[in-house]
Amino acid sequence: MAQMVLRVEGLPAGALDAAARFHAEWLPKARALVPPRHGEGDHAQHGGRAPAASRGLGVPVHHPAGGPAPPVGEDLVLVLPAAAYDQRGWRLAAVQDLAREAAPRRVNAIAGDDDEAIAATAEWLAQAPGITGQLFAV
Repeated sequence: MAQMVLRVEGLPAGALDAAARFHAEWLPKARALVPPRHGEGDHAQHGGRAPAASRGLGVPVHHPAGGPAPPVGEDLVLVLPAAAYDQRGWRLAAVQDLAREAAPRRVNAIAGDDDEAIAATAEWLAQAPGITGQLFAV
C-alpha cells in the first residue's frame, strides 16, 4: 500500500499551544486522509462513507515528490517540525491514537528539519509494514 505524507507547519514553540493548534487544525486533516474503516474487511457495511474528496474537504496534502495529491485511505506519515523535548509526549500520543483509529492502515510521524533525513526515514517506513504508531526524531 502506498504512503501519504502530511507536512504539519506553523506550530507554536510552546508545547501546550502547539498541541492545541495541532489538534484544532491538523488532526482533522489527518483523520480525513485515514478515516476509520466501517464494516468488515476492505468493503464498507451499510453503505460506508463517501471518499473525503467527494465530501468537499479539500485537504491540502504536502508530499516530497509534488504532483497530484495521493488518494485517501493509504498509510500516512506526518512530518512535524523539530521541537523541544517537552513536545514529545503529546506528539507520540497523537500518532499512537491516529494509528489505532486508522488500523489496518499505518500512521507514523517524523519530527525534524533535515529534508534528506525526513525523506530517508519516510522511504524506510514505506518498506517496513510492521511499523505503526511511532514518532521518529531525525
